[in-house]
Amino acid sequence: MNTGLRYEDLLNEEEHDVKEALSLAEPDVLTARTRRLKRAIDLSYKRKSLQDYAPNMDLELFKSDIGADIDKIRARDQEYAQLNAHNKL
Repeated sequence: MNTGLRYEDLLNEEEHDVKEALSLAEPDVLTARTRRLKRAIDLSYKRKSLQDYAPNMDLELFKSDIGADIDKIRARDQEYAQLNAHNKL
């Protein structure tokens, strides 16, 4: 069933890097994400598809708004762990 969610909408927002990326995101990115999630919940409840309501809507399922930020945060955390690896010995 097509609900119009993006891949990034399905990421667990309780993970540290995703939570930080969302806190750094623009307000309109957060608003759009919240609206897509609410729409998906509503369509799932009604057992409908997004194409039933908006057949000509261009879906950008793999468009990335916070993906680059998540990658940078993960790289930063990995670098921090490598630089402080000597403290664990």
